[in-house]
Amino acid sequence: MAVQVVGRSLMTSDQTEHQAKSVGAGGWVVSFLPGRTLTIEQATAAMQAAEAVAAVGVLADQVGLTTLETVGLAIQESPWERDGSCGRRWRRGWLAK
Repeated sequence: MAVQVVGRSLMTSDQTEHQAKSVGAGGWVVSFLPGRTLTIEQATAAMQAAEAVAAVGVLADQVGLTTLETVGLAIQESPWERDGSCGRRWRRGWLAK
């Protein structure tokens, strides 16, 4: 994953077609977030998120799912308890003792 800033006014990526553009005064807009003005840090995070989604899409294809199906299913709490060997289990995405 490689978000690159071009000429201090455009962010691009080799992983996604999305872009972010500087609108002056420290503000940035991102192609998939119309109507929002972000900081450079937020715009970078948005671009990195777009890259992550692209990566999930590649993996989803391998499983025979769409990107949205994969994300939707993966964010669900697992119905399986973790192996008790470490004395911990996962709950709602957080490690519980």
